[in-house]
Amino acid sequence: MTSKEIVKRAIEFNSPERMPMSLKEDLDKDLIMLGMDPHVDARPSNQRDEWGAYWENIGICNLGEVKDFPVKSWDDFKTLTIPKVEDPKRWIGFEEKVKNAGDSFIMASGISLYERAHFLRGLQNLWTDIYINPDQLGELLDLLVEMNITAIDTYAKYGVDGYLFCDDWGLQNSLMISPEKWREFWKPRYAAVYEHCRKHGMKTFLHSCGYIVDILDDLIECGLDVIQMDQQENMGLDLLSSRFKGRITFWCPVDIQKTMVNGSMEEIREYCSSLVKKLGTQKGGFIAKYYSDPIGAGHTEEAVAAMCDGFKILCSQAWI
Repeated sequence: MTSKEIVKRAIEFNSPERMPMSLKEDLDKDLIMLGMDPHVDARPSNQRDEWGAYWENIGICNLGEVKDFPVKSWDDFKTLTIPKVEDPKRWIGFEEKVKNAGDSFIMASGISLYERAHFLRGLQNLWTDIYINPDQLGELLDLLVEMNITAIDTYAKYGVDGYLFCDDWGLQNSLMISPEKWREFWKPRYAAVYEHCRKHGMKTFLHSCGYIVDILDDLIECGLDVIQMDQQENMGLDLLSSRFKGRITFWCPVDIQKTMVNGSMEEIREYCSSLVKKLGTQKGGFIAKYYSDPIGAGHTEEAVAAMCDGFKILCSQAWI
């Protein structure tokens, strides 16, 4: 089987010959991430993005945060600079990148529906908008949906296999907003994006960290195929296993907050096995992952090597 076939079969619970991986080394990546360039949802360090949000880098971490929000009031939304997904400059060389990906599963990056909204408004303002300015918030979210649909149409022309964007919804032990308001504002919009992916034969991926158990059933109903979560221990592998094993594919590294920071090398390797056993099935449902900012998360080289080795050993075996 090619990498593309292995990933698709794992997502479909259709018995791939081995577990797919996206680890540190290029040779251990069954999935390749591609995107328009420059990306309309780019998150730069210490500069303004195309929307006008000013970013500052956080210490040694690759990630940053917005310090100046362009939509301070909804009057600002009327004059907001909205990047054009269809701008030809974003797609220069993309066809060649797809060809160079060979037999890998090609995943394209989309536009976040929650994070981009609070990058523009600020978290506290956005949380208030849910109750005080629902019509304006809805207009912004609909704009982001339309941008995703345009991106999906364009990626589909190049034969992309999957579609991912990032929305961190969880705090340590709860959602950032009530599940009821999530279902009111975001659920139908996720469903619209995922339905458009299905029309083009694309698998759907979402990165979302924190405690997201309260909406994972809803995301499955919306048509989400793969949940990419870097933390699991704040929800618990047993809880995730009992409720979601066999219903959605998990794409995970070893828990980046606890085990990768505090665990021994043996505990890290054992956690690899627990992830595969508790979240995967004999027919698929799990993809091993490398965390892309180990230094920012406080992971040692030894810990990263232990995780990668642990996953590779499991990959070489039959599904457990």
